[in-house]
Amino acid sequence: MAITLRVLDGADRGKIYDDLPLPITIGREEGNSIQLNDERISRFHIKIQEDNSKVILTDLESTNGTKVNGDEIRLRILRYGDLLSLGRSLLLFGSEEQIAERLAEIRIRDDRSDVTLAPEELVSPDSAVSIDYELNWHSNPAIQGTLHSLQQPDLPEEMTPCQAAQLSELLEYMHLRIGDLLATAHPADEENERMTLEQRQWQNLLDLQARLSDYMRRITEPPELG
Repeated sequence: MAITLRVLDGADRGKIYDDLPLPITIGREEGNSIQLNDERISRFHIKIQEDNSKVILTDLESTNGTKVNGDEIRLRILRYGDLLSLGRSLLLFGSEEQIAERLAEIRIRDDRSDVTLAPEELVSPDSAVSIDYELNWHSNPAIQGTLHSLQQPDLPEEMTPCQAAQLSELLEYMHLRIGDLLATAHPADEENERMTLEQRQWQNLLDLQARLSDYMRRITEPPELG
């Protein structure tokens, strides 16, 4: 079995470790399968291995501990989409395709248990074609038709240095605020299929969306003529 890990935050932010054969170790020392530049990570921090067709994470008695989806752990079965916290680094477990497959399984199971849906409203497994579809899935077919058109846009080309710096600053601001929200989310069940946010953080998320709406309005509206 091979796994994918993506670094969401920390000194190695943006790196992708793809198709890593198990077992692997992660730490700050040379000799690890993944060496992270993080002084709060132990020399050999965690081990990830396969056992009985499951992916198992073991904390190697690290100094600052390990969290999975916000919970302090010593031993944990990993599922695609889990968020690993080591020192100041955040790692997402699974490729986009693997996370999409897990979301599809949850969606299909929930569809079949939803007695309010008519058979023709159930979305078949064949619809699980991409991470964009699964992340933006909605049980209302009319709404889903619109959401499914969402695709990750490309960055603007040929920006001036000033524009590139401003865009980088804006994205960094959003990245940090979303990171703070991720840190406060906790599993609501043992299967990690429901995550909960406190009311304050829910309002934080709504405020972030409001600010994004304001940015989009200011960008698309033509400047007023003096």
